[in-house]
Amino acid sequence: MAERSQTAPEAGNDMGNDEAIGGNVSKYIVLPTGYCGQPKKGHLIFDACFESGNLGRVDQVSEFEYDLFIRPDTCNPRFRVWFNFTVENVKESQRVIFNIVNFSKTKSLYRDGMAPMVKSTSRPKWQRLPPKNVYYYRCPDHRKNYVMSFAFCFDREEDIYQFAYCYPYTYTRFQHYLDSLQKRNMDYFFREQLGQSVQQRQLDLLTITSPENLREGAEQKVVFITGRVHPGETPSSFVCQGIIDFLISQHPVARVLREHLVFKIAPMLNPDGVYLGNYRCSLMGFDLNRHWLDPSPWAHPTLHGVKQLIVQMYNDPKTSLEFYIDIHAHSTMMNGFMYGNIFEDEERFQRQAIFPKLLCQNAEDFSYSSTSFNRDAVKAGTGRRFLGGLLDHTSYCYTLEVSFYSYIIGGTTAAVPYTEEAYMKLGRNVARTFLDYYRLNPMVEKVAIPMPRLRSDAAPEASGEMRPAGDTASLAYRRCSAVDLINITV
Repeated sequence: MAERSQTAPEAGNDMGNDEAIGGNVSKYIVLPTGYCGQPKKGHLIFDACFESGNLGRVDQVSEFEYDLFIRPDTCNPRFRVWFNFTVENVKESQRVIFNIVNFSKTKSLYRDGMAPMVKSTSRPKWQRLPPKNVYYYRCPDHRKNYVMSFAFCFDREEDIYQFAYCYPYTYTRFQHYLDSLQKRNMDYFFREQLGQSVQQRQLDLLTITSPENLREGAEQKVVFITGRVHPGETPSSFVCQGIIDFLISQHPVARVLREHLVFKIAPMLNPDGVYLGNYRCSLMGFDLNRHWLDPSPWAHPTLHGVKQLIVQMYNDPKTSLEFYIDIHAHSTMMNGFMYGNIFEDEERFQRQAIFPKLLCQNAEDFSYSSTSFNRDAVKAGTGRRFLGGLLDHTSYCYTLEVSFYSYIIGGTTAAVPYTEEAYMKLGRNVARTFLDYYRLNPMVEKVAIPMPRLRSDAAPEASGEMRPAGDTASLAYRRCSAVDLINITV
């Protein structure tokens, strides 16, 4: 256990800027000034040297108060948002105030009731802290930076407590999830390694479709979905898992979708950034979602691999690449919503609005009023913008955003905080919406009682929260023809 607290006050004086923070704290013991001897209960030990961890520095302000510094993204000091750390050696009923003092953003959902996540060894389910214990303000003591302070009372001495910006979703968790799916030997689920990251982590590509669609010479309608290009945007992984879980299920809607469409999913475009606990950048400090125009095979290998595949599919006359959806999380807005592109062709522009309008009908947390279509020069290197310019008039490219914090149900003003399950439910609703878009609702009626189609004997698939088979046709589709959909007002 590294004991560095005796030098902490001096280090605090020397480290007056964030650039001095070069790594995560490792079992960092905070001792009172002038204290000698072994640490006692209540001398807190901070640690962020674990997967997706982030805490760069701890300064003790008083017996009860601590200033905490986010470690900037590797090779890029501009981004400081994600934090994820543990605290141990606590004393029962010990009350503390933690100040996160070096956020790189000024706007934040902390102004609107968002609170950090917490769990402990005896209570492993993540919970949000009470909003009344969280304060977000501009602090003159920290170069007028915005500070998020929260009060907390440790109640169990033997527990290790963990705090995070949002629900963590690590690279290892993702690999275990894919391993578990692969062991089920489903003949409509295919996993391959499309490439590797700079640190040799896998870039996984999933294909979910009926085997008939992959036979030689078959024409394919492809929906391509990517996630986690920004590693700190963990809700992206939960939404993506919701999409995958639904598409591989035996729900009648999922079976129809597999018969008619080919889903290509790259759920984690930035595995190094995820592993390291970065918020926005890769290992080398690149915001990968600004490098779609010309990704380097050595500096941006995961992006390069995905772009090559998409261009290859685009040039294949048997393949119609109809959708590209890149999943993100938003730090200042509520709900789920989308960004789309602007086209000179008015009909194409209007038809682009159909999918988000249908999704709004299917998902109570998705807001069409927050959805926007733009040609912002700053976003020119994003997947949505680049592919929107590359693909033809039959293709539509979107960024799907979901709030780090909450959604507001129509007709109310109350914010409903997102849970892991609510994020995954949004993913399931995204998948369902393709049924409406392609007018496949009548096909659901013909689907027999499902039997698992497995390559070999495997455990039956777990069922999620699904609609009953009799309620599969969306009201949005039943009420609207394709022409009407263009003019839906939500």
